[in-house]
Amino acid sequence: MNEALNEFAAYLAEARPGLFVEAKVAFGELTLTVEADKLLSLVTFLRDDVQSGFVNLIDVCGVDWPKRERRFDVVYHLMSPRQNMRIRLKVETAEDVPVPSLTGIFPGADWFEREAWDLYGILFTGHPDLRRILTDYGFEGHPLRKDFPTTGFVEVRYDDSAKRVVYEPVELRQEFRSFDFLSPWEGTDYVLPGDEKAKA
Repeated sequence: MNEALNEFAAYLAEARPGLFVEAKVAFGELTLTVEADKLLSLVTFLRDDVQSGFVNLIDVCGVDWPKRERRFDVVYHLMSPRQNMRIRLKVETAEDVPVPSLTGIFPGADWFEREAWDLYGILFTGHPDLRRILTDYGFEGHPLRKDFPTTGFVEVRYDDSAKRVVYEPVELRQEFRSFDFLSPWEGTDYVLPGDEKAKA
């Protein structure tokens, strides 16, 4: 399988030179790193080229690398029934730099891109309806970013007296516990109840 993927990468480099930055085969899939301005050209070629036939868009998702200058990867997974092959495209982008939307090429990218915007804050230009899809309309922040607090900013509950959903600041109702995380085979530094009987 890796040989076929390497051959296909060589074919792409020859047929459309300069459309992608890097091609790498890992875990039985070909990954192409693409610049955002070449994304639409590459995806259109992969869909329409007779030797490619990547007519199925499987997924669009985001990856957050907060310490990197271009913080996000937008990852696209395509499948070619003709070649019986999958391909992964990766586009690096910054927090305020939009990526072109694939909805004109694959209408099914609509909800995937909305999800990436909602959960990561990745912007897509040319998207027909870029709004939240999984969080509430008044939600602040993007919950899959690595700098988003684990507990969130607000909690939601239904207030029976007001007969509506209310938002309140997060309140931890239980104090943090301290665990020693020692293995039972190594033993603990303190005496457990009943240990005195074993020594007698």
